[in-house]
Amino acid sequence: MTQVEDASRDMRLDPDSFAQGYFKNAVYRHWDPYDIEGLEQDRERMIEYDPTESEMEETRTSVARFGAGEEAVTEDLMPLALVLEDINDQMFISSQIYEEAKHTQFFDRYWREVFNPVAEECGLEVTDPTDQRYFNDDYIAVFDKTEAAMERLLEEDTPENRVRAYCHYHLGVESVLAQTGYYGITSSFSDRGADDIALGDWPDSDGLVNGISKIRSDEGRHVGFGMQKVRGYVQRGEVDESVVQEVLQDLMPHIAGTVSDFEENINPVPLVNYARDKLTRRIEIITDAEAEIPGVDDLVKLDDSDETAAAD
Repeated sequence: MTQVEDASRDMRLDPDSFAQGYFKNAVYRHWDPYDIEGLEQDRERMIEYDPTESEMEETRTSVARFGAGEEAVTEDLMPLALVLEDINDQMFISSQIYEEAKHTQFFDRYWREVFNPVAEECGLEVTDPTDQRYFNDDYIAVFDKTEAAMERLLEEDTPENRVRAYCHYHLGVESVLAQTGYYGITSSFSDRGADDIALGDWPDSDGLVNGISKIRSDEGRHVGFGMQKVRGYVQRGEVDESVVQEVLQDLMPHIAGTVSDFEENINPVPLVNYARDKLTRRIEIITDAEAEIPGVDDLVKLDDSDETAAAD
């Protein structure tokens, strides 16, 4: 059989596009959730600490919300992947879906290798990370609205609906809610981050923080991609900036509610303030023609000793 050459296809990848830059960064920074070290030490420290039922419940709640969130966003990205036309964007979103799945795997591993054995050893209830007790109404609302915004793309793929989808997913969930939560856990369960967030004497959880550091680095790319997309639509005049403000301001009360019901190990007040500051900063970068989105290497860089850098 004679092979017919498709002369209509040219060099379709654009090495200079931000999407390709993000994709190459993802490949370079690949990590394995089963290579994360420190989980055995976390387990031993928790058993030695012998937490109360309420302390254990709050710690499991914080991790369960991340695990379920990663699983939800893994599914929710599919409509966006279907409507994107540019191969460079498609490649990046493919890497993002893969990374969200890896994050889900890490949290599942942590539950199996740390929380369940600790609960058994300390005579506490063994629970599942999907138990509905861990998810309050505000948390559910954030992800219900995100799912609806993504699915709307399959019904009516317009610039405004794309902006709404990016704002829900990449900015609301990943940039504000997830980054706030990661910062809270890092501050509460390690000697890094802010000093006014940790409550009580819960032992350092190096394995958990090690995994979260890898996840946060991935999320830097995801947030940057969404911000680039939204900023492009706004700065080109295709979508009014009021759409961005509407979506994020609608999500903010739910985000605040998601991080506000802690009292044992985590002080929620500075977390809510952190989330509000981050939301304000995101809107400024998108709507200000003079503002610039940090480069991908800066987006994935972690510096928990500098709170102002973390807040950007």
